[in-house]
Amino acid sequence: MVTRQIGATLKHVLDAIVRAFAASRINPNFLTFIGFSINLLAAYLFAYGYFRWAGATIFLAGIFDMTDGRVARLSNRVTPFGGFFDSVMDRYSDLCLLIGLLIYYGRINRYVYISLVAVAMIGSVMVSYTRARAENLIPSCKVGFLERPERVVLILIGALFDRMAPVLWLIAVLANLTVIHRIAFTRQEARKLAAQNPSAA
Repeated sequence: MVTRQIGATLKHVLDAIVRAFAASRINPNFLTFIGFSINLLAAYLFAYGYFRWAGATIFLAGIFDMTDGRVARLSNRVTPFGGFFDSVMDRYSDLCLLIGLLIYYGRINRYVYISLVAVAMIGSVMVSYTRARAENLIPSCKVGFLERPERVVLILIGALFDRMAPVLWLIAVLANLTVIHRIAFTRQEARKLAAQNPSAA
């Protein structure tokens, strides 16, 4: 009951923000860029060890991340480029946050965690890449647990509660498991399509 009320309140607030942005006629792509710029600030805060401030900054960036597409739809300004630009900025945001952590662990000489962040970076990129590449072969490849929203929430939790080390282990392991899942799923679906249409295969 309480969680439902919290969810309804947050949705009401988010809808009000979307309506305000749409009424202002702001370009949705500019909202996307603002969100990316705020994430750059969060990456800087990570690099210097201000984890809780970085978490608050990521939360602020998330407001723009959650509203740009909705504003585009509400104001009838949805474009193919807008979706492309949003995806590109999301990838840059993810990598910049992890680079901030990479710099931080380098500054304090924690080489195990430097390697861990690097593995998390590889997994994060490959989760997106495997879906994009798979969907050139099969209709859809959305399988796997750790997509971008889950990764952002994990980083937010790690920053706000000073539990970044276990969060990085989770991302490094689950992101790469998601990649393996998508590879297996794509192989299975591609075989089905080949069986249905041997000439295309």
